Amino acid sequence: MTTEVAQAITDKRILDLVQIQRAVNIWRMKGDRIVFTNGCFDILHRGHVEYLQEAAALGDRLIIGVNSDDSVRRLDKATDRPFNDQDSRAKVLAGLRLVDAVVIFDQDTPLELIKAIGPDVLVKGGDWKPEQIVGGDVVKARGGEVLSLKLVDGFSTTKLVEKIRNGG
Repeated sequence: MTTEVAQAITDKRILDLVQIQRAVNIWRMKGDRIVFTNGCFDILHRGHVEYLQEAAALGDRLIIGVNSDDSVRRLDKATDRPFNDQDSRAKVLAGLRLVDAVVIFDQDTPLELIKAIGPDVLVKGGDWKPEQIVGGDVVKARGGEVLSLKLVDGFSTTKLVEKIRNGG
């Protein structure tokens, strides 16, 4: 596979709001179950991959909302975060076979994106209680599910950053 072909495959999974709404409408007509999650995904690691695998198994289509660079900075992450820019983070996620679409959002929360997509399943990592998950009320009102998936012990971006900063 040439570089141009690989680029085209992943880029067509990175969608804007209008494109994701169109894709969701098509998937719904086919009867697909839509799963949505969101996050910064600054440094992708095993914990992220296992979490995304579990999320993808809950439906037919997995959509990831990725915080924009500005949104990450407003989340009180370290001043030097994100390490990877939003386009790079989106491209890495879109390159995963189990991901159907990636949407970058600039708001402080993914609420507007969740309202626009109307997922059947909304998931976050185990550090979130289901009742704390932004947009959960919207998804439940439509008859959907809101789930908090288990975290993979020993794998977190914060711990990885600390390890790197402390020399290993």
